[in-house]
Amino acid sequence: MKKQNGFTLIELVVVIIILGILAVTAAPKFINLQSDARESTLEGLKASLQGANTLVYSKAAIQGLESKETGIVILDKKGDTDPSNDVKVNSVYGYLKNASADLVFALDIDTTSTKPEWTIVDAPKVKTTIKDAIIIHPGDKTPSDTAKCWVEYKNPAAQGAAPQYKVEASGC
Repeated sequence: MKKQNGFTLIELVVVIIILGILAVTAAPKFINLQSDARESTLEGLKASLQGANTLVYSKAAIQGLESKETGIVILDKKGDTDPSNDVKVNSVYGYLKNASADLVFALDIDTTSTKPEWTIVDAPKVKTTIKDAIIIHPGDKTPSDTAKCWVEYKNPAAQGAAPQYKVEASGC
């Protein structure tokens, strides 16, 4: 008679229990992926805003507007010499003014469709950590004092000062 090799029922139950314990300990690390993704997206938006501001400031310096409290910076939309492609954005000491239209153009974000990707709130009704800042938040998240999921942006306060940026992701 041949001897059969295989797993006993007890061995199989032990393996299933061990896999269950591993799943329970590893699951919380994967459950929170959406909020981590939102936070990363906000960090990316902040970096895009900083990069756009660097380019606008460079253009403002070329046009002699970096020392003026307010100005209109002319940006070449297509990278050619045709002035009909130029776009004007408002600036404060050479940086983007924290106004919706200027930020939408500079960041090339969707704020107008039926399901906008982003929403810009010029006068926030929520408490921001930077006083007098505007907020840019995901279009599907309504900002509140308990659901903080946005990027804050404030104009520079004086010549030579930099704009202020902050990501608030405690409610994403």
